[in-house]
Amino acid sequence: MESKGNGPATAQHNRVVASSSNHGESGDCPLTLRQSRAFTRKLATSHYENFLVASILLPRTLRQPFYDVYAFCRTADDLADESPNSEEALRGLERFQHQLDATFKGSPQEPLFIALEATIRHYQIPKQPFDDLLAAFRQDQHRNRYESIEELIAYCQRSANPVGRIVLHLGDSYTAENCVLSDHICTGLQLVNFWQDVARDFAMDRIYLPQTLMREFGVGEEMFKKSTTAEPLRRLLAHECDRAEEMFRTGLPLAKKVKPWLANDVKLFAHGGLQTLRAIRKIEFDVLGSRPTVGKLQQFGLVLRALAGRL
Repeated sequence: MESKGNGPATAQHNRVVASSSNHGESGDCPLTLRQSRAFTRKLATSHYENFLVASILLPRTLRQPFYDVYAFCRTADDLADESPNSEEALRGLERFQHQLDATFKGSPQEPLFIALEATIRHYQIPKQPFDDLLAAFRQDQHRNRYESIEELIAYCQRSANPVGRIVLHLGDSYTAENCVLSDHICTGLQLVNFWQDVARDFAMDRIYLPQTLMREFGVGEEMFKKSTTAEPLRRLLAHECDRAEEMFRTGLPLAKKVKPWLANDVKLFAHGGLQTLRAIRKIEFDVLGSRPTVGKLQQFGLVLRALAGRL
């Protein structure tokens, strides 16, 4: 499933983000909570990606809290990856961190954080998952290689797993056991995204395949510059896709431990990840030749099966 927008959608999103960041600099009156929620809702619903597919399954009362959390994640992610350079990204993320700190002190200033503060307070979400996400985005600005799979998994614990833990709070399903299962699904989704986006990441001078495994499979960095994927790199990707699939299989029992509406989303995202793995395998791991994707029709089919309880 898609994790990034591009073209007109991203341009529209960036304009919305800019309006959030600039609010209050010209002496405007403070925004109300209602206006701030409209802002995060607009940001979330202006994207065409899988978040909107998943939101179909949400109870109406939970949609706004998800919009608020999504707006935070989406904006931070864009600050990290859409800024002109690492220095600008770090400055933007630092400003975002200050806004988050102010929010947890009860004094949010930006519309995004005014809406988020109400959700955090209502669902008693702790600060750590938000801090971890921002730490991962900052890490992306100065670290672009990982020596071992253990180091990569540790990165996923900050870049992906916090989102699942926030969702568990929203779904009144936060337990130690559920966190472990959620972490498996979220890490699996992050790994699938890496293997789907090998070419895109390399264009940003990022290689997420661990160096020890690259040496073991005989993969050199020169292979990433090719227009087709070399056989050693395909074998390594096949190995890592198996790892990601095992993570989804391990985490799927979470669906039996949470509320029915959340169970549908758990299954939707896990099976969406499995569908992306099938797409990678279908092109025989040639992720440099073309980017494997799950089509809109397939995504809609997953939603229908989830609604029918057939995932």
